[in-house]
Amino acid sequence: MNVDQEHPDPQRVLIIKPSAIGDVVHALPVLPKLKKRWPAAKISWLITPQCAPLVQRHPMVDEVVLFQRKRFGRWYNPAALLDLAEFIRDIRLMKFDLVIDLQGLFRSALVGVISGARRRVGFSNARELAPLFYTQTVECSWDMDHAVERYLKVVTDLGCAGDGAIEFPLAVDESDRRFIAEMIPPQVRYAVLMPGTHWETKRWPVERFAGLVKPLKDRFDLATVAAGSPADAPLTKQLGATFDLTGKTNLRQMVALLERASLVIANDTGPMHIAAALGRPLVTPYGPTSPRRTGPFGRMDSVIRLDMPCSPCYSRTCSHRSCMEWLSGESVLELAEQQMKNWGR
Repeated sequence: MNVDQEHPDPQRVLIIKPSAIGDVVHALPVLPKLKKRWPAAKISWLITPQCAPLVQRHPMVDEVVLFQRKRFGRWYNPAALLDLAEFIRDIRLMKFDLVIDLQGLFRSALVGVISGARRRVGFSNARELAPLFYTQTVECSWDMDHAVERYLKVVTDLGCAGDGAIEFPLAVDESDRRFIAEMIPPQVRYAVLMPGTHWETKRWPVERFAGLVKPLKDRFDLATVAAGSPADAPLTKQLGATFDLTGKTNLRQMVALLERASLVIANDTGPMHIAAALGRPLVTPYGPTSPRRTGPFGRMDSVIRLDMPCSPCYSRTCSHRSCMEWLSGESVLELAEQQMKNWGR
């Protein structure tokens, strides 16, 4: 659909992209496009509390709208129902005139309707009948387009193409950097190892990660930093890393940690996408998922995978996990060396 020239410039814009970490990172290039097109517009972002640090105190985000998805789902609880009613009231009082739904689900499209915005934009092939709630739809391919490309198609359709540059404006400040400096002395060069994932099938064996600690020190003089969420602690404890920051950083501090890294080796996770957006030397094993669809954007050189007939399968269960089990530590180290030559400071 072409841009409707009859629409005045929006004064209040709501971006709906509540989760997950990697998806929010992929949506960040939308911000500079909107700001360049409509510098006077006030931009709000609807997001879950877990992902909120990525946009809180962000120079391009004027307001963060917290979406308590789990709590609102318990609408049968009187207290949760009251919270949901207050959320609906607050959304309507914000008087948005443009809603950009990048989530593409029934509930995200419904929030757009609840907001009262006259212009609601989303994907023509969004799920759960979401397109029925949009006033403007955008064509995209879930199979061929990367997530970043899909999100940028939406703002391009709104006339926000700009100069074609793709930026990932990550929010991080000196307080976040000082926190990392207190944990890891500034003179220390390090590799971040992140063995955790939500899907067990996406996990390169933790013993392979552990096997990298000594050669990273011997070959490249890199200390190692184990990192991840508190749930990853049973894995990271097995690494024997020089520093263990598992569960000790919030998202903004994680950005600062990855920003300073000489190398990042991580499974297909949200922080891996942060490292890719920061332009850090990166190695990421892929198996059951497709890097073309959800891989590190513009960083296919960082992906290591085996060409197997069953991959990608997009399955959360597997009896053999050969696509990950057969990836050797030596092949990861070889790619790490190449990445540091190409992307290292």
